[in-house]
Amino acid sequence: IARVVEELEETAEYRARRNAIIAFNRDSRYIRKGIALTPVKFGISFTMTAFNQAGALVHIYQDGSIHLNHGGTEMGQGLYTKVAQVLADSFQVDISRVKITATTTAKVPNTSATAASSGSDLNGMAAYDAARQIKERLVAFAAEKWDVAPSEVVFLPNRVRVGETEIAFPDFIKQAYFARVQLSAAGFYKTPKIHWDRKAGRGTPFYYFAYGAACTEVSIDTLTGEYLIDRTDILHDVGRSLNPAIDLGQVEGAFVQGMGWLTTEELWWDDKGRLRTHAPSTYKIPLASDRPKIFNVRLAEWSENTEATIGRSKAVGEPPFMLAISVLEALSMAVASVADYRVCPRLDAPATPERVLMAVERMKRV
Repeated sequence: IARVVEELEETAEYRARRNAIIAFNRDSRYIRKGIALTPVKFGISFTMTAFNQAGALVHIYQDGSIHLNHGGTEMGQGLYTKVAQVLADSFQVDISRVKITATTTAKVPNTSATAASSGSDLNGMAAYDAARQIKERLVAFAAEKWDVAPSEVVFLPNRVRVGETEIAFPDFIKQAYFARVQLSAAGFYKTPKIHWDRKAGRGTPFYYFAYGAACTEVSIDTLTGEYLIDRTDILHDVGRSLNPAIDLGQVEGAFVQGMGWLTTEELWWDDKGRLRTHAPSTYKIPLASDRPKIFNVRLAEWSENTEATIGRSKAVGEPPFMLAISVLEALSMAVASVADYRVCPRLDAPATPERVLMAVERMKRV
């Protein structure tokens, strides 16, 4: 976390911009600015230990195509793509060879919820385990058939090298089929090293931690409470990313969702206890136009998970959601400038324009 924060502080020019904002606020009558840099440390695993398990079913057919089914649910987060990549990488084939069918307990039973940002960790490792079993059988078959050492059987892009001979992957699989090699496996994975006693509040609930930091600059109108998010810089740790394009999208989306949580998504009940913010017409989620005007998002490319996760990657779904705390803290600084930063303002979340205005008015009375 220290390296993430220090690197972001430098690339976002946090110190210089903070000094410039303080100078701006000193001379600005109505518009005030704020800036904040906030870190995130997020534990990854279900705290219900039993949920930290997953299965996968992998078949290879005579034509070299690969069928994959696992216990994870695809909801737009790119899980299917990542787990397919795991298989494609294991067998060194194009990802187009991997066909994924819909998650069903008829194929992979007792699935855990796709939650806690653990979908790729659990299902990716289960698929990897299935691929490992099949590969071990294929290596043993090739070593016996061509009379070579197992170390001389190497999977190369879309082909297999056996000693001095190279065979196209589909041809190699067909020969294995005719030699009656089992080309199917059920993989399984359970997260190691974790245990948690809920009653005692003791144990190791998380396998590892994901880290990140965000630096956000805002401008508020002290007459109306309206505000703009001028710029956000993010540096987030996803270990060795399985798919940087997907992970960047997850960080960007989580941050904007977190912005909504802390600024616009207000729950309101009437005097009869009925929830009135119950639909998109009343519950105000962020729009595309609400995103920071300047939005710089980077992954910590130097990071590598110290634990043996799939590809040494880290979970990415939920941790960057918390990066939006920088928005609330930047708004708080802008409000505090009204009273020359003498007191920390009370700014409740979600920090709607009404609440920002009320906080400004309280600051004027300090």
